Amino acid sequence: MKFLIFGGCGFLGSNLASEVLKQGHELSIYDNLSRVGTENNKLWLESLGKFQMFHNDVKDSEKVATVIRELKPDVIFHTAGQVAMTTSLENPRLDFETNLLGTFNVLEGVRQHSPNTAVFFSSTNKVYGDLENYDYEETPSRFICKEFPKGFPESIPLDFRTPYGCSKGAADQYIKDYALCYGLKTVVFRHSSIFGGRQFSTKDQGWIGWFVKQALDIKHGRLKEPFTISGNGKQVRDVLFASDIISCYFDALKHLDKSAGQTFNIGGGYENSLSLLELFKHCEEILGIKMEYTELPPRQSDQKVFIADIAKAERVFGWKPKTDKITGLKQMINWVETIEV
Repeated sequence: MKFLIFGGCGFLGSNLASEVLKQGHELSIYDNLSRVGTENNKLWLESLGKFQMFHNDVKDSEKVATVIRELKPDVIFHTAGQVAMTTSLENPRLDFETNLLGTFNVLEGVRQHSPNTAVFFSSTNKVYGDLENYDYEETPSRFICKEFPKGFPESIPLDFRTPYGCSKGAADQYIKDYALCYGLKTVVFRHSSIFGGRQFSTKDQGWIGWFVKQALDIKHGRLKEPFTISGNGKQVRDVLFASDIISCYFDALKHLDKSAGQTFNIGGGYENSLSLLELFKHCEEILGIKMEYTELPPRQSDQKVFIADIAKAERVFGWKPKTDKITGLKQMINWVETIEV
């Protein structure tokens, strides 16, 4: 099979690309290499096997169309995007052009030049807004949503907030609509928090990796002052390790006859949910440290809780996570150690 991965040198894209190479398929990557760590991931992928590299931007409709027309891939994983909420608020035009216009360019390229290509889109839980219309219980370590304590299903209403939510949400709906209007084989994954190897986390994106870095800085004496968090630390997300997100995409591909045209909430599920405070506790226990922090005001439109109800994915294409949060966290600590030199 021929695979084309937009954003193939990013965290999610490079993990998917490594699996494509492992399985012996033909791989092409389209990436502008603008994000921290993408050059490192490109070199890593080159060590694993051969692939065709297109150093272009998804905002360029002509180049996107040309690549799709020439390759006519069997599968597109569209993981390219502007993913930081803070960047979205600072530069909403970049957000719009990358996330929405870039996705539109991919869809039009497929519609016009390769309509049999299956398109898998990396969407986000942010399409559901801040979820403040639900009721929350505050416990010593976390918030709990009273209406959906075990996770939010795909049936809850969309509610785009912030430029990021608008750009990703509109792209999400275009992906879905091109299946309805043009018969394209598209799949939407609304991701919760993903973490693991090849993730070069920053303060603005990749919270597990970022706070693991703070923990390791404390352990090695590199952090002299308390670090900062936004809010009181009781915000909750379900976390999904990299190996499980790979299996999600490939399991859905194996069952494309069932998954095409569908939208799925994808995360670690209730059993793999974590608040910031709970993450800190686990890091303290694993590393034998004390994590001290200061609180900043909550981030704009930050969800108190998002846990994905992943029952639909299991029902439709037989997928569920295999790596528990503590095992994943220990592996993440080992990964961050390798890049903190």
